[in-house]
Amino acid sequence: MAHPSSTTPTKIIPPLTDELDIVIPTIRNLDFLEQWRPFFEHYHLIIVQDGDPTKTIRVPDGFDYELYNRNDVNKILGPKASCISFKDSACRCFGFLVSKKKYIFTIDDDCFVAKDPTGKEINALAQHITNLLTPSTPNFFNTLYDPYRDGADFVRGYPFSLREGVPTAISHGLWLNIPDYDAPTQLVKPRERNTRYVDAVMTIPKRTLFPMCGMNLGFNRELIGPAMYFGLMGDGQPIGRYDDMWAGWCCKVICDHLGLGVKTGLPYLWHSKASNPFVNLKKEYKGIYWQEDIIPFFQAVVLPKECTTVQQCYIELSKQVKEKLGPLDNYFQTLADAMVTWIEAWDEINSQPKAVSQSTTPPKSVSQSTTPPKKEESSPKPK
Repeated sequence: MAHPSSTTPTKIIPPLTDELDIVIPTIRNLDFLEQWRPFFEHYHLIIVQDGDPTKTIRVPDGFDYELYNRNDVNKILGPKASCISFKDSACRCFGFLVSKKKYIFTIDDDCFVAKDPTGKEINALAQHITNLLTPSTPNFFNTLYDPYRDGADFVRGYPFSLREGVPTAISHGLWLNIPDYDAPTQLVKPRERNTRYVDAVMTIPKRTLFPMCGMNLGFNRELIGPAMYFGLMGDGQPIGRYDDMWAGWCCKVICDHLGLGVKTGLPYLWHSKASNPFVNLKKEYKGIYWQEDIIPFFQAVVLPKECTTVQQCYIELSKQVKEKLGPLDNYFQTLADAMVTWIEAWDEINSQPKAVSQSTTPPKSVSQSTTPPKKEESSPKPK
């Protein structure tokens, strides 16, 4: 009797492994990556070390990564490094700047793999990719939410002329356990936890702003990357914890102008650590007042039709920030200047040739006199 021949199971390679970077800002060892290993091990990581550049950050074996600290930021950007925040997670946008990939997923180091209501672990990265690769519907709301998901479609009355949708620029994920609250809400609800898993993805309608959270975020770098600037926060600045929201407001008005979409909802991850509400209040208190002027400003922004690229839109937005928000506080004058510096840095860095796939050394990021840190691979990936 013939025995069936043994076959080796086909190894499934996840999508976009050569087109997506994972950006992680951190001040500590990245042990949290062990839980994400099944989902992240095929992707390239860009780690932006905040704080003391002499501190050694440990990365678990088997991950392909580049690690940049503040000394690297200063060396690569020179005087333009002033636009990159220090001692704040806003430093993550440096990773967006030096990436050569089409897509970015960024995650905080206190976020872990969540489980859906059936107990299955959620592959957050795969859901972000699905969101980004399917269209958005910002011009007409679909009451079954994302019509491109399995088991859903456009409902009766949805205009056929709008069913093609628009390209998706941003995929905004959510969190179970510790909610992303501001300091006053943290103080009055110190024990509140988010246990509600809502199985939905929806497009944020056109001309509607939202508070973007950077701890679980995917975006198409080619479509919206130059606007994904997390502002001036942290050390030496009068405000913190508004970095991702500032980027979200800028991105949303530019997406609306250029006909791009923003999705929110799935995927969820597990946010494990509540930050100190008293420390947060010190960082946020000016922003809590200022946002009552900032939000109406963004709601009223009109970008001229001559602005047809993200860079043109962002420079125009910086001018309006200086003109309309500058009188509120000198900080916005400085921020507007930093927005221009960011675009100059983006254009300079991204005028360099793209990295060759599987290259062991990243391309030079600026002039020939400066060399970025060598791409590292801690050890061969486990088979």
